[in-house]
Amino acid sequence: MALIFHERVGLEGRRISPFSWRIRYAFAHKGLQPTVVPTRFADVERIRSLSGQHFTPIIEHDETVVHDTWSIACYLEDRFPDLPSLFGGAMGRGVTRLVNIWSDTVLGPAMRPQIYADFIRCIDPGDRDYFRRSREAQVGMTLEQYSADPDATLPALLSACAPLERTLSEQAFLAGEAPAYADYIVFSVFQWARIGSPRDVLPEGSGVGALRAWRGRMIALYEGLGDRFAGYPMEET
Repeated sequence: MALIFHERVGLEGRRISPFSWRIRYAFAHKGLQPTVVPTRFADVERIRSLSGQHFTPIIEHDETVVHDTWSIACYLEDRFPDLPSLFGGAMGRGVTRLVNIWSDTVLGPAMRPQIYADFIRCIDPGDRDYFRRSREAQVGMTLEQYSADPDATLPALLSACAPLERTLSEQAFLAGEAPAYADYIVFSVFQWARIGSPRDVLPEGSGVGALRAWRGRMIALYEGLGDRFAGYPMEET
C-alpha cells in the first residue's frame, strides 16, 4: 500500500502546520516520497473517519493509520529500519522524546503571541472563523489582543531559546554533526513562524546568532525544503 500523508494546508496551498513540517523533514531524512492529501480544517470529518480523532497530520500505510507526530516518527523509524535513522538508536529516541515535549510545552507557547494575529491571514478563508473561535477560546482574548505587543513578549521567547543557542554555538545541529528528528521538531516551530508571519522572531542583534545560522542550515536541507512553499501573504487577502 502507498504511503499517504494527510497534511494541513492553508491559503493557496501554504503549509501552515508546524507538526506537518516535522513529518515532511522526517520523510526527506528517510528518503520517502508519500502521496500528499492536502487537508483543510473543514475536512475534519475525513480525518476523524480515518483516525478516530480530528488532528493532522496522519499517515496511512499498509492498512495502518497513525496520528500524532511523535507516533508517526516512531512508526517511520520502526517500519523502515534500513533507511537513515531519525533517532540514532534507542537512547537517542528517549532524549528526542524530551525535546518533543519541551518544544510542545515551552517553545511553541512562547512563539504564539509573536505570530497569532498575523497567522490567521495564512489560513484558507473558509477555515478562519474556526481558527479564530478555537484559539481565542484558548487564550481568553482576541488574537489581536494576544499579539498586540510582540516586542514585549519577545524576551520570553528568546529566554526559551537560550539552551538552543548554547548548544548550537558548540555543534552544527541539535543532534550533533548531522541533523536528526530532534532538529526537525524544533525547526518546525521556527518554520511555523516563517510561514505565518512577516516578523523575524530571531532578529539580528538579539543574541541568537548560532540559532539564526542553524535555522538557515535547516531551511537549506533537502534541496531547500524549507523554502519550497509560499510564505506570508504579501497582499491583503
